[in-house]
Amino acid sequence: MTKSVVQEIGVLVPTFKEEKIVILFGPQAPKELRELAVIHEFETLTKEPLKEGGTIQFGEESFTITALGTLANHNFEELGHISIYFQEPMEEVLPGAVFAAPHHFPTIEEGTIITIK
Repeated sequence: MTKSVVQEIGVLVPTFKEEKIVILFGPQAPKELRELAVIHEFETLTKEPLKEGGTIQFGEESFTITALGTLANHNFEELGHISIYFQEPMEEVLPGAVFAAPHHFPTIEEGTIITIK
């Protein structure tokens, strides 16, 4: 199980609510990306935590991973970065993308625990 804690929420994060996209980045995210990202810090990180059929929880809200790109695990492990789309997968899944259901934007605040199983 991978566990992370939300440290900071960029000022532009709410603008992605309508598109149902959450961009996660680790604490080393550059300044220009911090505005549009949810900055989190790993408490525990397992190897290749993201998998189809697995779950991502934001606090008590649970989402099932329906598709993921070829670089999602690598980017997540190295940079803490993934883009989570709470919508149906596109025909071509971008390398760092993760798709999850149900299709609604999660409630995220500073201190929210993100759990991936």
